[in-house]
Amino acid sequence: MLLRRVAIYGGTFDPVHNGHLEVARRVLELFELDEVIFVPACVPPHKRNAKITSPFHRFAMLALATEADQRLLVSTIELDAPEQPYAVETVERMRNALGKETELFFLMGADSWLEIRSWHQWKRLLSMCNFIIVTRPGIQFESAFHVDMPINVTNNFGRGCRQLTNASSHNETPHAYLTDVVQSEVSATRIRAAVQSHDMAALQTMVPIAVANYIEKYGLYKN
Repeated sequence: MLLRRVAIYGGTFDPVHNGHLEVARRVLELFELDEVIFVPACVPPHKRNAKITSPFHRFAMLALATEADQRLLVSTIELDAPEQPYAVETVERMRNALGKETELFFLMGADSWLEIRSWHQWKRLLSMCNFIIVTRPGIQFESAFHVDMPINVTNNFGRGCRQLTNASSHNETPHAYLTDVVQSEVSATRIRAAVQSHDMAALQTMVPIAVANYIEKYGLYKN
């Protein structure tokens, strides 16, 4: 039986930008996923002292950015339960909601993966689903994997992944798939700089036009 294939894509998305969307769409194609579900965090545990745009605005921008693609969804699962901020809790709830007919992936960037050993119950998290790790130039993975990690690692740089993921799905040990499908240079810092310099043309090259208009309408990122 072919399982439905779904990836969870968590983050603050402050704001969602073209780099996030390119990652989601490329991973959809490369891993032949059915859906990518964006999961905006309410207040990420590692950013409790940071100034983060309100969940309402971040969710609204995600909704605008994904509305034209039926395969890109947005979940409020973390926004609805701020008392459960950890990824391990989110994955458990998502797995229960999606059911056994779904093969679940956790999509994350290389920077987050390099910090995975500091995450809450990280060993349990790695045992719960497969991981897709999107890397970029300059990231070194030699020290990012350790013998105590309950996960197998497959390097998929520059190639498709359906056969590999199908083969590994018969193995009870979850997999981490490294991929370099996207080399985007968009960053929240550059977006804020464009807003603060009133450079709408530059902003529209980094975020969808609907998101750029939303940022301008509600005066986000000006301070």
